[in-house]
Amino acid sequence: MSVVVTGATGHLGRLVVESLLERGYSAAEVTATGRSTDKLADLVERGVTVRHADFEDRASLREAFEGADAVLLVSGSELGKRVEQHRNAIEAAKEAGVGHLVYTSAPKASDTTLILAPEHKATEEILADSGLSHTILRNGWYNENFEQVLEQAREHGALIGSAGEGRTASAARRDLAEAAAVVLTDPAPHAGAVYELSGDTAWTREELAGYVSELLGREIVYRDLSHEEHEAVLTSAGLDAGTAGFVVGLDRNTRDGELSATSGTLTKLIGRPTTPVTETLRRLA
Repeated sequence: MSVVVTGATGHLGRLVVESLLERGYSAAEVTATGRSTDKLADLVERGVTVRHADFEDRASLREAFEGADAVLLVSGSELGKRVEQHRNAIEAAKEAGVGHLVYTSAPKASDTTLILAPEHKATEEILADSGLSHTILRNGWYNENFEQVLEQAREHGALIGSAGEGRTASAARRDLAEAAAVVLTDPAPHAGAVYELSGDTAWTREELAGYVSELLGREIVYRDLSHEEHEAVLTSAGLDAGTAGFVVGLDRNTRDGELSATSGTLTKLIGRPTTPVTETLRRLA
């Protein structure tokens, strides 16, 4: 069974390729795609097929998908452009005769205030209308998204934010990559499924500060600010208004509980507990 992974030059896509190989896929059955294929040279050496694919170029996508039994569409990273880019990929998959498409979406994409959700909701609707056999993986927050808190803690002795007592059920990027590989390996049982994927444990920012304190061997506190105060601090530190507003928006979502669900679905798919944020931070530290 041939599988194509988009965005293989990124963290998640690359880990999915690695997970497929670890699960026994022969390299000849896996195609890794991206815009900068030179970044995938080591995969070529291992026998993986590498093809150029650009979300802005439907012809390149169609060529990359040709002959694929399954395609993983890793959501693009260019905010504001993703709906049309994903539409290009979905249409290209139809034109190439792809048997099954797996899409990485966002938590509760069809019913949430999460600032990232609208483009994912629109993509899910395009996919539903496409007629393609598909599976939607609504990936939760990555443990790795909090790598920057280590530097913040080292420099300031504190973490700041405006998430209140909101909880985050994060999981390691590798956990989510493994779930994608599970579905790609045998898509039929997952056809039409929408999976909410999150970590087994949801934690607060105050608890995160406690974890970081243990790692660094010094007391780190969490200072919770109002959204307005948080945005002011970020802009004074040099962030542009758009980025600062986006960061504060994510903390508002966290405060509102949009990232707190612990469905257990990810653990069921990968057959093991998810990776705690403490373990990921320990590795990153």
